[in-house]
Amino acid sequence: MKKLITLTGMFCILSCFTASAQFGKLLNKVKGKPKTEEAAPANTNSETQKPLTEEPKKMTGKGAGKKSGSFATVWESEFENKATRLALSSATGNLIVGTDDNSASVVDSEGRSIWHGDYKKLTTNKTNKSEYQYTIFTDEGGYLFLFDERSMGKDRVACLNLKTGQELWNSEEYQNLIPKGTKAEEGTDDGELETVKYISELDAFLISQKASVILVKASTGEKIWETNRFKGGVGKYIYNQSKNEIVMINFKPTALGALFAGFKNQLVRINASNGEVLWDATFTGFIEKELVTRRAIIDLWIKNDKVFVYLNGIMAFDYNNGKKLWESIYETDMDKGGRKKIYRTVADPLFTSDAVYIVILGGRDRTKYVEKHDLNSGNLLWTSEKITGALSMPNIYKAGNRIMVQVGGKVQVQELRYEQVSGGVGNAMAGLGGFGGGSSKQLVPYIYWEYKAQKNSVLSLDDATGKTAWRSEKFDKRITDLILDGDKNVFVGDGDEFYGYEIASGKQLFDVKHNDAGVGKATDVIDFNDKVVILSEKGLASYFKKDGSRAYATEKIRGVDYFYKIGDNYFLRDQRNSKNIIYGIDMNNGNVKGSVQSKGKGGSPKYGDGIDITQDGEYIFAFKGRKVEKIKVNN
Repeated sequence: MKKLITLTGMFCILSCFTASAQFGKLLNKVKGKPKTEEAAPANTNSETQKPLTEEPKKMTGKGAGKKSGSFATVWESEFENKATRLALSSATGNLIVGTDDNSASVVDSEGRSIWHGDYKKLTTNKTNKSEYQYTIFTDEGGYLFLFDERSMGKDRVACLNLKTGQELWNSEEYQNLIPKGTKAEEGTDDGELETVKYISELDAFLISQKASVILVKASTGEKIWETNRFKGGVGKYIYNQSKNEIVMINFKPTALGALFAGFKNQLVRINASNGEVLWDATFTGFIEKELVTRRAIIDLWIKNDKVFVYLNGIMAFDYNNGKKLWESIYETDMDKGGRKKIYRTVADPLFTSDAVYIVILGGRDRTKYVEKHDLNSGNLLWTSEKITGALSMPNIYKAGNRIMVQVGGKVQVQELRYEQVSGGVGNAMAGLGGFGGGSSKQLVPYIYWEYKAQKNSVLSLDDATGKTAWRSEKFDKRITDLILDGDKNVFVGDGDEFYGYEIASGKQLFDVKHNDAGVGKATDVIDFNDKVVILSEKGLASYFKKDGSRAYATEKIRGVDYFYKIGDNYFLRDQRNSKNIIYGIDMNNGNVKGSVQSKGKGGSPKYGDGIDITQDGEYIFAFKGRKVEKIKVNN
């Protein structure tokens, strides 16, 4: 299995591969680049690399049995170098990587050193200082991609095998992949390069150059094809396995925009085997990026031989010929100002086999309403009543002949705050400062969920007409996300109380005083088998779906603003006051299995500084400088 590391949490997406980059700070996503000429041979010279099969390194510290919270430490080990650039684990925990500008060190699942070495010796083109690095973990091991930007002469890139440390290929052909004339950590994304996109299904990279886009094999650097009919960065793509085709949409790279003369917004369908552009369509709108995650705010879907583009509205194109079939253009209501921005305020389109439902932001009065469109023609089938007083309508659901609308709810805040930060591996955001000892005032990224004052309620619409079937009472304080039990019942919290409603009729099944649980106001809800667990300001409370009776309440955890379900395990995160604490929770009874508080940097951006977690949720890795600790979640 492979795992994609992205900033997540309550909005996380667990994918099947891991890509992580370091650009002065810990970044995320994508992989590196190739060579269009003959690939360089693998480096097997023992003089240029430390032994790949050296004796296992002795574990440091107290070893197995040491407790981290109430978690058991499996082992403690050390990298051969100080991990100031990358420090993270593969999805399964079989490879743990630590890098600095000039070297890498990799240990295995037992904490034993697999290989380590200096880049200048590991690469045949003497790639050395690499302020920008990517890792991609795959079933076979993965890649470490290095960017050596040179002020004099051509930039160098090299790709190493993560499992062995051997060079797979290198190149000086690809230039202008990162901005010129600035420090590497300034003015660029914290995820993938704007000019490089890793296509996991093809194990290949799409590289944007001034005049063309090139697809190359990740393992060899061999050019597969090149086309001059597509320019700019790849904002989003869909790989169609049955046809071996790629549908992708571009955007103008911000830092490198001057390179792309004659740029236009493009949606293209490409034959993945030879690069033939089967059609090329233009679209309207400007693709923005989120403040911290740098995720391109755009989406693509293929439904019923149509390509849907979600960008300031929704546009439908014929998959076969690229002709635009219909569009519905409307505003989004994200806050676009300053170092604090608001996201996840409007629900994504809801698709069924023959229709699409969209939440529309109104005009000057900032009202919202729901529209139902025919999926094939785009014809407007109905429009709901105007819904006033709601900053956010983040979720809509289809349940039988009802469309369930969450009016109000939490919004995601992405913020950059000036804080005093010590040296070492940086945060998951580029352009936040330097390395080394001491401390400096830097912009530190935060992602959290927040409730805004608004008129909150549950709204049920008749699917045939769009008319209001029923609407709950207004919730004064807040409204959690909705939990649907099939087409039968819906559950929701308002901060102080917990409600159950019958979906068809709107009949209130129960009203439980959540404040009696003594865990503070509800902040989120978790669907857990026959119960709904309410994550609250000071702890957890769990209620049975059948009657709303309380299963348990535990007042042990404060300040949690993220939860993660990883495999069969649940984790909560507290990132207040520059801390980063991860709790493991038994959702059956609310007991805390253990906790880990970060004492270092590195780790996965989605779990915060110093922490990484395996894809099955069974192990946590904690990083601090050279040290790495493997922690078992379930004792």
